[in-house]
Amino acid sequence: MKHRNERLFAKAEEILGGKANGFGEPILRHLALRQYGPAMLSYACRMTSSGSRAELGRKSDTLGPVGLMYRAFRAGELNAAQNLALTYFYVGDLAGYRFWLRRAGQAGDEEAAQELRRFETRQPWPLARKIRRLRPFRRDER
Repeated sequence: MKHRNERLFAKAEEILGGKANGFGEPILRHLALRQYGPAMLSYACRMTSSGSRAELGRKSDTLGPVGLMYRAFRAGELNAAQNLALTYFYVGDLAGYRFWLRRAGQAGDEEAAQELRRFETRQPWPLARKIRRLRPFRRDER
Protein backbone atom coordinates (compact mmCIF):
# COMPACT_ATOMS: atom_id res chain seq x y z
CA MET A 1 0.00 0.00 0.00
CA LYS A 2 2.89 2.33 0.77
CA HIS A 3 4.24 1.92 -2.74
CA ARG A 4 0.85 2.84 -4.25
CA ASN A 5 0.64 6.00 -2.13
CA GLU A 6 4.10 7.07 -3.25
CA ARG A 7 3.18 6.53 -6.91
CA LEU A 8 -0.05 8.51 -6.56
CA PHE A 9 1.78 11.31 -4.75
CA ALA A 10 4.42 11.51 -7.49
CA LYS A 11 1.66 11.61 -10.11
CA ALA A 12 -0.16 14.42 -8.29
CA GLU A 13 3.04 16.45 -8.00
CA GLU A 14 3.73 16.00 -11.73
CA ILE A 15 0.21 17.17 -12.56
CA LEU A 16 0.42 20.18 -10.26
CA GLY A 17 3.87 20.99 -11.62
CA GLY A 18 2.48 21.14 -15.17
CA LYS A 19 4.35 18.06 -16.39
CA ALA A 20 1.26 15.85 -16.82
CA ASN A 21 -2.44 16.21 -17.55
CA GLY A 22 -5.18 15.73 -14.99
CA PHE A 23 -6.31 17.03 -11.63
CA GLY A 24 -3.72 16.82 -8.87
CA GLU A 25 -5.53 18.32 -5.89
CA PRO A 26 -8.19 15.58 -5.70
CA ILE A 27 -5.38 13.02 -5.61
CA LEU A 28 -3.65 14.93 -2.80
CA ARG A 29 -6.93 15.17 -0.90
CA HIS A 30 -7.50 11.43 -1.29
CA LEU A 31 -4.00 10.68 0.01
CA ALA A 32 -4.43 13.16 2.85
CA LEU A 33 -7.62 11.38 3.91
CA ARG A 34 -5.63 8.15 3.89
CA GLN A 35 -3.13 9.85 6.26
CA TYR A 36 -0.16 9.82 3.87
CA GLY A 37 2.20 12.37 5.46
CA PRO A 38 3.82 14.06 2.43
CA ALA A 39 0.40 14.48 0.79
CA MET A 40 -1.06 16.02 3.95
CA LEU A 41 1.76 18.58 4.02
CA SER A 42 1.56 19.34 0.30
CA TYR A 43 -2.23 19.72 0.39
CA ALA A 44 -2.01 22.00 3.45
CA CYS A 45 0.66 24.09 1.74
CA ARG A 46 -1.56 24.59 -1.29
CA MET A 47 -4.42 25.77 0.93
CA THR A 48 -2.31 28.42 2.70
CA SER A 49 -0.98 30.32 -0.29
CA SER A 50 -2.19 33.77 0.77
CA GLY A 51 -0.78 33.67 4.31
CA SER A 52 -3.92 34.92 6.05
CA ARG A 53 -4.92 33.73 9.50
CA ALA A 54 -8.52 33.05 8.44
CA GLU A 55 -7.63 30.27 6.01
CA LEU A 56 -5.60 28.23 8.52
CA GLY A 57 -8.46 26.68 10.44
CA ARG A 58 -8.02 24.83 13.72
CA LYS A 59 -6.15 21.72 14.80
CA SER A 60 -9.48 19.95 15.28
CA ASP A 61 -10.50 20.60 11.65
CA THR A 62 -9.25 17.45 9.95
CA LEU A 63 -9.07 18.92 6.44
CA GLY A 64 -7.95 22.41 7.40
CA PRO A 65 -4.30 23.32 6.82
CA VAL A 66 -3.28 23.40 10.49
CA GLY A 67 -5.25 20.21 11.18
CA LEU A 68 -3.52 18.40 8.32
CA MET A 69 -0.07 19.54 9.42
CA TYR A 70 -0.81 18.56 13.02
CA ARG A 71 -2.06 15.11 11.96
CA ALA A 72 1.05 14.67 9.80
CA PHE A 73 3.21 15.56 12.82
CA ARG A 74 1.34 13.05 14.97
CA ALA A 75 1.84 10.42 12.25
CA GLY A 76 5.62 10.94 12.45
CA GLU A 77 6.29 13.16 9.44
CA LEU A 78 9.54 14.96 10.28
CA ASN A 79 8.90 18.18 8.31
CA ALA A 80 5.40 18.76 9.70
CA ALA A 81 6.46 20.59 12.86
CA GLN A 82 8.72 22.95 10.94
CA ASN A 83 5.91 23.58 8.43
CA LEU A 84 3.61 24.45 11.33
CA ALA A 85 6.26 26.76 12.78
CA LEU A 86 6.68 28.66 9.53
CA THR A 87 2.91 28.81 9.04
CA TYR A 88 2.53 30.46 12.42
CA PHE A 89 5.43 32.80 11.64
CA TYR A 90 3.76 34.00 8.44
CA VAL A 91 0.54 34.87 10.25
CA GLY A 92 2.50 36.83 12.87
CA ASP A 93 2.18 34.36 15.77
CA LEU A 94 5.77 34.29 17.03
CA ALA A 95 4.85 32.28 20.15
CA GLY A 96 3.38 29.54 17.96
CA TYR A 97 6.46 29.78 15.73
CA ARG A 98 8.79 29.20 18.65
CA PHE A 99 6.61 26.41 20.12
CA TRP A 100 6.59 24.40 16.88
CA LEU A 101 10.29 24.99 16.26
CA ARG A 102 10.92 23.51 19.69
CA ARG A 103 8.71 20.50 18.84
CA ALA A 104 10.54 20.04 15.53
CA GLY A 105 13.89 20.14 17.30
CA GLN A 106 12.69 17.56 19.82
CA ALA A 107 11.51 15.34 16.95
CA GLY A 108 15.04 15.33 15.51
CA ASP A 109 14.98 18.10 12.89
CA GLU A 110 18.47 19.60 13.21
CA GLU A 111 17.71 22.60 10.99
CA ALA A 112 14.75 23.57 13.21
CA ALA A 113 16.84 23.12 16.36
CA GLN A 114 19.52 25.39 14.93
CA GLU A 115 16.89 27.96 13.93
CA LEU A 116 15.46 27.81 17.46
CA ARG A 117 18.89 28.54 18.94
CA ARG A 118 19.09 31.62 16.70
CA PHE A 119 15.37 32.39 17.09
CA GLU A 120 14.99 34.84 14.29
CA THR A 121 12.03 37.14 14.26
CA ARG A 122 12.80 38.06 10.67
CA GLN A 123 13.08 35.76 7.65
CA PRO A 124 14.58 36.23 4.17
CA TRP A 125 11.62 34.81 2.25
CA PRO A 126 9.31 37.18 0.34
CA LEU A 127 6.16 36.11 2.21
CA ALA A 128 7.69 37.64 5.37
CA ARG A 129 7.29 41.06 3.75
CA LYS A 130 3.51 40.85 4.35
CA ILE A 131 4.00 40.86 8.12
CA ARG A 132 6.91 43.31 7.99
CA ARG A 133 9.47 40.70 9.02
CA LEU A 134 11.68 40.62 5.93
CA ARG A 135 15.46 40.57 6.13
CA PRO A 136 18.06 40.12 3.39
CA PHE A 137 19.76 36.77 2.79
CA ARG A 138 23.03 36.24 4.60
CA ARG A 139 26.18 35.21 2.76
CA ASP A 140 25.88 31.62 4.00
CA GLU A 141 22.25 31.39 2.77
CA ARG A 142 22.81 32.46 -0.83
